[in-house]
Amino acid sequence: MTTNRIALGLATALLLGGGTVAAQQPAADTGHKAAPTYKREVPDSLRAQAKVSEDSARGLALARAPGGTVQALELEREHGKLIWSFDIKIAGKPGITEVNVNALDGSIAGVEHEAH
Repeated sequence: MTTNRIALGLATALLLGGGTVAAQQPAADTGHKAAPTYKREVPDSLRAQAKVSEDSARGLALARAPGGTVQALELEREHGKLIWSFDIKIAGKPGITEVNVNALDGSIAGVEHEAH
């Protein structure tokens, strides 16, 4: 009985979830994450030092670029800070918005629009 309820809940979530957002978000009740649909450069040595997860940082970055879609991600040291660097494409706006999130405290380290 419980298995049927879980299956029904997952089926409902998939039907209501929508394709692009669901592809970048963790699966609802399984604890498994869908693979990101963007280019990632995340060295294990730096990921071990990050206190803010990739998922949390992505949420913070997308809040600074409403309506955007992550195109690429890099975890790097920049100017002595460990940052999650997101390249975000905003529909209807040329170029890319780069949002940097501090990987230690979650603060926004910078937002820059690059009009390619």
